[in-house]
Amino acid sequence: LQIIENSVRYLKHHVEFLFYDAEHFFDGFKEDPDYAIETIKRARDAGADCIVLNEEINKAQIDEDICNGCGICVKVCPFDAITIVNLATELATDKIHQYGQNSFRLYKLPTPKKGEVVGLLGRNGMGKSTVINILSGSLKPNLGKYEVPPEWDEILDYYSGTELKSHFEKIKDGQISASIKPQQVYNIAKVFDGTGKELLEKYDERGITNQLIKTLDLKNSVDQNVKELSGGELQRLAVAVTSVKDADFYFFDEPSSYNDIYQRMGVARVIQSLAKIGKSVMVVEHDLTLLDYVSDLIEVLYGVSSAYGIVSGVLSTKVGINVFLDGYLPSENVRFRDKKFSFDVSTTTGQFAEAATIIKYPILEKKYPNFSVTIEAGQVRKGEVLGVMGANSLGKTTMMKMIAGVEKPDLGNVNKKIKISYKPQYLSNNSDVDVVSVLNTANEGLIEGSQEEEQIVDPLKIKKLYNKSIKNLSGGELQKVSIVTCLLQKADLYALDEPSAFLDVEDRIAVAKFIQKFTRSYGKSAMIIDHDVQLLDLVSDSMVIFEGTSGVSGHATSPLSKVEGMNKFLKSLDVTFRRDEKSRRPRVNKEKSRLDKIQKAESNFYY
Repeated sequence: LQIIENSVRYLKHHVEFLFYDAEHFFDGFKEDPDYAIETIKRARDAGADCIVLNEEINKAQIDEDICNGCGICVKVCPFDAITIVNLATELATDKIHQYGQNSFRLYKLPTPKKGEVVGLLGRNGMGKSTVINILSGSLKPNLGKYEVPPEWDEILDYYSGTELKSHFEKIKDGQISASIKPQQVYNIAKVFDGTGKELLEKYDERGITNQLIKTLDLKNSVDQNVKELSGGELQRLAVAVTSVKDADFYFFDEPSSYNDIYQRMGVARVIQSLAKIGKSVMVVEHDLTLLDYVSDLIEVLYGVSSAYGIVSGVLSTKVGINVFLDGYLPSENVRFRDKKFSFDVSTTTGQFAEAATIIKYPILEKKYPNFSVTIEAGQVRKGEVLGVMGANSLGKTTMMKMIAGVEKPDLGNVNKKIKISYKPQYLSNNSDVDVVSVLNTANEGLIEGSQEEEQIVDPLKIKKLYNKSIKNLSGGELQKVSIVTCLLQKADLYALDEPSAFLDVEDRIAVAKFIQKFTRSYGKSAMIIDHDVQLLDLVSDSMVIFEGTSGVSGHATSPLSKVEGMNKFLKSLDVTFRRDEKSRRPRVNKEKSRLDKIQKAESNFYY
């Protein structure tokens, strides 16, 4: 009877739409949003209750048993709020958690490994927060039964014969302790009033506070109140607080944010030290260089953002990252992306030797009460991307502001005869203005339907954000809108300060490739500051390297070739790079490995 009833409802649904004026439906919906509610009510009264209006919450709900994936509701909804995905039937047995009707669901779980660092690699919105909450014991998995959640006996029976059964048994009995470094480190200042050292000593169960202060370069900041710390200092303090606890399971959510490459290497060593003493460690990270360096194993998260997420089986670090870049899991015969990311092995040395100079700057100096910076003379040529690398607090942003005309140097004068578009490091999200209005202002006209929309907005996929206000954007969305706003302005040189911040790994690669294509195709030039070595290696044609003492004095070289600049920078890090033979991506050699020793002996730090 249930089958017959569902079939009748299914047929009514389709007959209703067969005789419905589709063109009138689409036009009416766009003209009048209230039309949607009336349409849903009429469809419900006619018996076509695939989509019904929940009067209590005033929201439409979709009956997933009747829905056949026709896609009409997806096309009609003006806010991209509906996603319809046809999943393989095999996944029905692998559902770990679902939050409610028509809501996000997670399939499979990564497995913690004692004595190893497991890296989780995937886009934002794939369920990493759900994974953290389940494995730490904060969230009880419901196996998809959100209306009547299962008891622990049923959950343990589901995991019978797997490594995760013993993990959940410990959670059930309250025998597992978890230490988690959250993504939003600024919340620390909201819940703790005191110095960084007081916070560390409060949670230090292993007696390693002084050791971590040295390794994470916190000696100049731990005596300050946490409310006065910078983003990078808060990030490293959060890593330290997570590590001083005596736990069974450690989870680090994006530990590299706000830190320079030197500080990221310190963070990596602290995380690895936990695995060396037999702890289970998991890391979510979008900096592929750091993830490659710190991880022993990789598990890929894939799916549709905010709709569903699937966790792959465990893979070696090399294979896992290559699989993610390929967008194809050979062991499971699953393609989760329609394109693969590749890395160019060619060098641009000499390519711009004959190109016209866009801007030439002399020796520049800027002095503050407690800090000074000197910039060697240089130039940027047409079609060239100049990468700027170095530790925090050496004057990279000051250099960009002086060249862009935002700040005036004490010595030297940048004679600008060109227009420069500048994207700052820190972005403001306090505006109630919607995204499309911001882009219209940058474009000096109407962005919708324009050539610029097709060339710049569409490739970076922010069209769906048009109706959202700036203050409601996530960190990654705000970053992409800021990049597009910068590139939409009519300029000769585009200066972008840390464009990778808050972006996931796919967006970082896509942005890098787009900027490179944009500058070369339209004869523009760009200057980029970033701490993601892989992004700068991918996008840069030449490099400026900053050296000095952080917070005291900085010195910038004149522009160097990419090979010369990368070799100089990696030597200061005491790290060697090689290329992966398959994906051609840059990889960090393990410290004191055979290849690491050979390259250092030859002073060849860059492949």
